[in-house]
Amino acid sequence: MGVHESGEMYLEAILVLTEKNGYVRSIDISEYLGYSKPSVSRAMGILRKGEYIVVDKDGGITLTGAGREIAEKIYARHTLLTKLLTHIGVSEETAASDACKLEHAISDESFEALKRYAANIL
Repeated sequence: MGVHESGEMYLEAILVLTEKNGYVRSIDISEYLGYSKPSVSRAMGILRKGEYIVVDKDGGITLTGAGREIAEKIYARHTLLTKLLTHIGVSEETAASDACKLEHAISDESFEALKRYAANIL
């Protein structure tokens, strides 16, 4: 795929904000992630060059097919990992924070196994 963990975070944020608001700008991403505007701007340039996003003339950010695919994969991981952690007694806040870290590091093989396991308990 060629996207680093930080790129995955940005793509996931764009997906979540698009679903929530229908329209995403750099300022929205900055506020959502708590990152500085220059950091977000730099990341958007990298993601645009990689053809993961398109930025329109008004600053609206849209995921490309490749960007959406990565974002949905990371978001699915985040959601399932959060559910699993809360299921075993981890607080919602800690579960979401830990899921955010795990979602980038877990292998496809391990995640698929967790998904199969979760289907039987959740």
